[in-house]
Amino acid sequence: MRNQATPAAVTESAELVLPLLPPRDLAAAASACRALRAAASAVTTRRAADAARGLEPLPIPFHNRVDSKPYAYFLYTPFSLARLSPSASSSPGAQPWGGAWARPPVPTWPRPGLDVFPSAVCGCACEAGECGGPGCACADAEADGAGSGSEGGMGSLGECGDGCACGPSCGNRRTQRGVAVQLRVVRHLQKGWGLHAAEALGRGQFVCEYAGEFLTTEELWRRQRIYDELASAGKLAPALIVIREHLPSGKACLRVNIDATKVGNVARFINHSCDGGNLHPVLVRSSGSLLPRLCFFAARDIVEGEELTFSYGDARVRAKGLPCFCGSLGCCGVLPSEET
Repeated sequence: MRNQATPAAVTESAELVLPLLPPRDLAAAASACRALRAAASAVTTRRAADAARGLEPLPIPFHNRVDSKPYAYFLYTPFSLARLSPSASSSPGAQPWGGAWARPPVPTWPRPGLDVFPSAVCGCACEAGECGGPGCACADAEADGAGSGSEGGMGSLGECGDGCACGPSCGNRRTQRGVAVQLRVVRHLQKGWGLHAAEALGRGQFVCEYAGEFLTTEELWRRQRIYDELASAGKLAPALIVIREHLPSGKACLRVNIDATKVGNVARFINHSCDGGNLHPVLVRSSGSLLPRLCFFAARDIVEGEELTFSYGDARVRAKGLPCFCGSLGCCGVLPSEET
């Protein structure tokens, strides 16, 4: 006589395995038996309750009243990771999501060092509470609370880094403590998922960083060809951004490529708006770090429930350009795209 697992044993095993499965495999497991169907349903409910998987200070739930998709599946990282070639892996690999076990959130500070990039071990030695002040070597003398820069353009901000004597509570590390405002990911009929404020935000308040994979330009080109083909067929919503930081000489610029399509954080859900949106993009450079980080601050007061948007750049009409559904008065009808 063959031993059969009890429903309790099946549920216990399922709690270990199902949170590791992508949606298609999770659905296949749910069709096996009633116990697995119940366990898979519980995993789906918990996934929809927090896109950040407990890796941010606050949960970021999904809300969908448009179709039957309970959540968007991707691998979550609170900070950008380095991927320098197609063969190099920066992905966290299998990442549990939707398990029933209780655990404290993984801290997002200190951030892991990007060993593949050279970095200077330097920083400030300010007394407690003085970081960011006029005597702090890491602060921008001309920056306001949300970074210096032209109105509507890309701002810049300096913060303390790994070589500084201060700790995570330092006031000049305001973008390094994760997403500390209430947000939600909302499903739209035409735009797909979008990021919304779940509380009122004041002008200049830090919202989130754009985290993903740092790519070489060669790897960017390779992925963009694939993404364009899949996006034109409606099979993918890419989240790839290119930042150009013009150097003081004016003769060159630093190009930073960040791909949050498969590995990223909630900023991957921020949609484009042709009117510039309500978020101010700011390049934040931590002391001793070679690459800047792209962070978003509220460009104005934002009411609870309002969608968070920014401008992806100037739109260039292409034969295969993706349509824009931002709905702004100045909408040009086509999403901006990176011309490689």
